[in-house]
Amino acid sequence: MNKLKLLAADNWLLIVVLIIAAFFRFHNITQLPPGLYPDEAMNGNNALEAISTGNFKLFYPENGGREGLFINIQALSVYIFGNEPWALRSVSAIFGILTVLGVYLLALEIFQNNKKIALLSSFLIATSFWHINFSRIGFRAIMAPFFLIFAFYFLLKSVRFLKEKYFAVNGASEWKIFSIASLAGLFYGFGFHSYIAYRVTPLLLIAGFAYRLFYFKELRKEIIKILAVFVLFSFLAFLPLGIYFLKHPADFFGRTTQISVFNSPTILKDLTVNILKTTGMFNFSGDFNWRHNYAGRPELFWPVGILFLIGIIFGISILLKHKNKQDYAPGDEQVFTHYKKFSFFMFFLWIIIAALPIVVSNEGLPHALRAILMIPPIFILAGAGGIWLYEFIKNKLQGALAKKIFNIFSFIFLILLVFEAYNTYFNLWGKNQNVQGAFAADYVQIGRELRNLPKELPKYVVVEAGGFDVRGLPMSAQTVMFITDTFTPEKQKGKNIFYVLPKEINQIPQNAYTVNLK
Repeated sequence: MNKLKLLAADNWLLIVVLIIAAFFRFHNITQLPPGLYPDEAMNGNNALEAISTGNFKLFYPENGGREGLFINIQALSVYIFGNEPWALRSVSAIFGILTVLGVYLLALEIFQNNKKIALLSSFLIATSFWHINFSRIGFRAIMAPFFLIFAFYFLLKSVRFLKEKYFAVNGASEWKIFSIASLAGLFYGFGFHSYIAYRVTPLLLIAGFAYRLFYFKELRKEIIKILAVFVLFSFLAFLPLGIYFLKHPADFFGRTTQISVFNSPTILKDLTVNILKTTGMFNFSGDFNWRHNYAGRPELFWPVGILFLIGIIFGISILLKHKNKQDYAPGDEQVFTHYKKFSFFMFFLWIIIAALPIVVSNEGLPHALRAILMIPPIFILAGAGGIWLYEFIKNKLQGALAKKIFNIFSFIFLILLVFEAYNTYFNLWGKNQNVQGAFAADYVQIGRELRNLPKELPKYVVVEAGGFDVRGLPMSAQTVMFITDTFTPEKQKGKNIFYVLPKEINQIPQNAYTVNLK
């Protein structure tokens, strides 16, 4: 009965964490972030065009190229809710909430059902400005951690079931084991449809399987079977996009070659600086782009940053430990489980591998968006560090009263994290004038004004601002095009809204309404 009560309490706590995550990702999403950045609008315009033509693409080549899955999902939202910024961003919010759930499940699996670590890790990411922010912006990158988390969750689950079957802990069937492995493969394969930085993750996968194969000699043949199933379904999920890249190899690389550190005359110096900036972004100096961060603020709120450092120290101490009696699984004195060591080995490696796309680039470092794949292991390590610290202090306290007071202070600390996240995002960041400019709020206002003018009135937008060339016009025009639904020439003609460059202003009729994008 006590176990049932504890299970119910844990489930309720998880629901509370998910409610907090949903609140931070959906609250006032129609107003914040303000405006609509042209990169987001580009997604929206591709979505609107796909809805009109029925041509949903695997890859949209404009704006440096973007995998099509996220845009096609956004198209469904736009089709239902209309061409409003929040319709694009609500898709990100959903993926953000599911990622919080994924962090809980992955931490629960990898720390052998330690619900304290799982709950704290998911709570920390739920209240993280870093993750909240990208869960409210219409960028496809938010999908990358979601797919990777669930891929590893199901993969580790299949390996655990295999081990339990081998040692007669339970009777999981091979069909169940391989079904879970195939599900893991599908999640992993679809991750390649998310964000270019995801392409470094096979290194993590290879290392994880190598670790398992080395320590579970008795299970090598079975683990290889799981790997084969996983790879097969990953390949099937990736195959359509892979075929596209074979036909369009230039799209595979996108802008990576343009911003690569290897184009620099001082490669070693730049790499060193990039590594220092990236490692310092968590606790010292973060991304200075107002679109990505509260400019310059560390990506982790300082108490969470301390927990992250404690998690690193705790993890290193586990990795340096020798085998001892406590490391053996119950009922299995002959086989060393290595769960704790494997957990920290994978999280450290995950952070290092996820950092590669950042440190080899020479653009806008530190870069919170490009570092998005680092979010799950960082918050799980912070969760592990937090629980270790909590247990350490609690065990040092004498008397029930002291422990009760400590629990109260711990609860107050968690509440303060909620208030800090709300104040930072919705007040300090959300009301900052720099954020208005970072999201082109004035362009949205121009679009709404044009949308409300009479259809009969010719309306011309002079695009003076710069950006990538998209079908003959700078990227900056995308925001107005999305708000007015005038991305294609047919829509422009139908709504009497036209776009010209400064050199073409002599084409504007005298009776036309004219507005300049600067």
